[in-house]
Amino acid sequence: MIQVDRVAILGGGNLGSAIARGFATSGFVEPGRVSITRRRADLLGGLSAGGFRTLSDNREAVAGADVVILCVQPQQMEDLLDVVAPRLDAESQVVISTATGVSIADLRRWVGPDIPVLRAMPNLGIAIGESMTCLAADKVSLDAVPVARAVFDVMGSTLLIREELMTSATALCACGIAFFLRAIRAASQGGIEIGFHADEALQLASQTAKGAAALLLAQGNHPEMEIDKVTTPQGCTISGLNEMENRGFSSAMVRGIIRSADKAGALYHPGE
Repeated sequence: MIQVDRVAILGGGNLGSAIARGFATSGFVEPGRVSITRRRADLLGGLSAGGFRTLSDNREAVAGADVVILCVQPQQMEDLLDVVAPRLDAESQVVISTATGVSIADLRRWVGPDIPVLRAMPNLGIAIGESMTCLAADKVSLDAVPVARAVFDVMGSTLLIREELMTSATALCACGIAFFLRAIRAASQGGIEIGFHADEALQLASQTAKGAAALLLAQGNHPEMEIDKVTTPQGCTISGLNEMENRGFSSAMVRGIIRSADKAGALYHPGE
């Protein structure tokens, strides 16, 4: 098993903090060996109380780290790498960026040609070890892919994809968790309409959604194969499904994913 001794997470916002919590949940790296930064380090008090090393100096954070995870907004990336790039070591460090739209070629303009640089697109499920994380690497960084997999596999599932699909991964995985949460919320609202209390309806909808996803992952079947098992002639399931389709359920989900992908592709423009 690949060993990672120290990690630096540059950017302690929602995603960076979720990744730190994912390390704590998985036990892959001890909290005391994870440095996480934010301009106002005092806002990371919860992580500090959990044993993480919290600080505001990005240069200090990367010193001695095996893996450096960049979790800042795309427009903040140049300023960040101007500061830390001179401190990076191509022989001992791997850099992984989670910034939407910032290509590996863009990153190399700041870190140079030799540093192993990868892109990762996880989602907030990473905090509890349930992320779907897409990874991409250039030729220089292929040897570092096992390291990136080792880091993110302990916090969910990973898939290595072509870099040109990273924008699509943003829409389907990173934005997608919000889409599925909204579907669960809608189901729970339906549950309230038919008689359950709000907390009961949310529990029922959440566990049902979890079971549906687990069923597909465990058996590898197409969703329609499982749907067919619970749809009987003139039954209540097919009646509900047809009503949802008449209201545009599937088309709304597809259109939302496409819209998010279009938006993600326009978030970062080099040189602006």
